[in-house]
Amino acid sequence: MTIFHQVQGTGPALLFVHAGVGDSRMWAAQRDDLAKDHQVVTLDLRGYGETPLPPGTKYSDADDVLAVLDALGLETVTAVAASYGANVALQAASHKPERFNRLVLFSPPLDGVDATDDLRAFAGQENALLEAGDIDGATELNVRTWLGPEAGEDARALVTEMQAHAFRVQIAAGDDIENADYEVQPERITVPVTVYDGAHDLEFFHDTTKFLAGALPNAELVTLPWAGHLAALERPDETTALIRAAL
Repeated sequence: MTIFHQVQGTGPALLFVHAGVGDSRMWAAQRDDLAKDHQVVTLDLRGYGETPLPPGTKYSDADDVLAVLDALGLETVTAVAASYGANVALQAASHKPERFNRLVLFSPPLDGVDATDDLRAFAGQENALLEAGDIDGATELNVRTWLGPEAGEDARALVTEMQAHAFRVQIAAGDDIENADYEVQPERITVPVTVYDGAHDLEFFHDTTKFLAGALPNAELVTLPWAGHLAALERPDETTALIRAAL
């Protein structure tokens, strides 16, 4: 399996891992700016963007990320990641901490943190729509849920396109898919970590960011008063500045 990835620019290596509601296109603005003085790697996880997900696939997103680094000859990188992609980055950094020199995480979810009422309500609505075959309805629910009040029409159109495509690919793959997770072990991640939390996000993500900030040995938690769940698409230029500040 080849994981679709792109490399732009030269300099210190930055790896971008996308949210579960998107693909590598969500980082376009940040990639273009940061590639002026970094080697920027973006990728599509399996079932997203340009990376397929054949029926019966058994894989690990964290292993796929590490395999891309191996293929590019990158011994260490800084990872910038959002939502589910931030969880994948935490898995990879727990499994191979020596491969990462810094993490910049936006709204990471985490196993072991109790689901909140708003997350349970979202999951119930999404499952009902998908079980009814209403991909358009489930897509619109995701757009409403994950984009904060600062998001413009271009951002909403892009998330609609990315999420609908992911739903179609993943539904076509069927249920015989196995994605093996590594346990996130915060104590093993001793490099600097900046965790960004959006004030307009679901309560669950406030809980996870607070937990991580306390559990990671070298972490800073920053709450963005304007942000929802996808800061990179809500205020792209400001998010680029935040990443540069974290670096």
